[in-house]
Amino acid sequence: MRINTVINPVLAGKTKKRKKWTGRNWAVFFMATLGLVVIVIFHYLPMAGLTLAFKDADYSSNLLGGLLFGEFVGFDFFLEFLRDVDFWNVMSNTLIVNLIMLLINFPAPIIFALILNEVKNSAFKKGVHVITTFPHFISWAIYGGIVIALTDQTTGIFNPILEFLGLSSAENPVYLMGADTIWAVIIISSVLKTVGWGSIIYMSAIASIDQEIYEAAELDGINRWQRAIYITLPCIAPTITVFLLLNIGRLLSNSFEQFNSMQNAVNLTRSEVLATYVYRLSFTARRYSYATAIGFFNSCISLLLLVLSNFISKKTAGRGLF
Repeated sequence: MRINTVINPVLAGKTKKRKKWTGRNWAVFFMATLGLVVIVIFHYLPMAGLTLAFKDADYSSNLLGGLLFGEFVGFDFFLEFLRDVDFWNVMSNTLIVNLIMLLINFPAPIIFALILNEVKNSAFKKGVHVITTFPHFISWAIYGGIVIALTDQTTGIFNPILEFLGLSSAENPVYLMGADTIWAVIIISSVLKTVGWGSIIYMSAIASIDQEIYEAAELDGINRWQRAIYITLPCIAPTITVFLLLNIGRLLSNSFEQFNSMQNAVNLTRSEVLATYVYRLSFTARRYSYATAIGFFNSCISLLLLVLSNFISKKTAGRGLF
């Protein structure tokens, strides 16, 4: 009791002083607040527009009035696109193209990062990485125009190459932007545009691996191939898992700019995906509620895919996104 009476007044007299905010603290707070404001304005406030999917605002000249006072129709538009033949054609295009991209575009940056990691000349490695990363900073509107010019039947450089390989002829050149070949053009151009940028995160993950593991492995006599398979890949597996789950969640999502820049009347049956279909319904056909219902359906399926793939990953690999 006596000890408590002596110690408690001393402790009671000590109050924890708050640190005064410096200019650096206020700058960080201001930047974080700006980021929060941007997220609220561009990500959360537009979600109020999802109510259009349950109201009849198609062909409306006053979209805000249709959003606020339009007739409530429930799930009529959802039932309509489930019976729409065009919608299911677009859905099949979206799923098939994205599955092929998942099989090709997703591992491409990983393989590229593993190859670059084996290059000993640092100047050559940096040069290759800069060159392959540069296309990422070109917009799809410009990049798509370059692809169209390169694949042109008369002036493009690919038909002479195909002629040399015996796959085309001067009298009957292959139209690479046609319906039969547009998927290959889209996928290959996408790989070339994103492989350098996508490999940056994997290069960073590889650089963080303890070099003593490699040194110990070299003493055991393993070669470069075994080192990549048994050391590098397992060490960057958490990073690969995160990006794989994010890509699975985007199976129904496409870059609108990419597909829109390469679409034409000839390949529209194969190049029309949900992103361009919703855009065409909204701004060309003015079917605002119908397009919103399709977009809402797309978001719900993407969320379901993300949660399901994360659950499977945690059960099988012991790691997940959340």
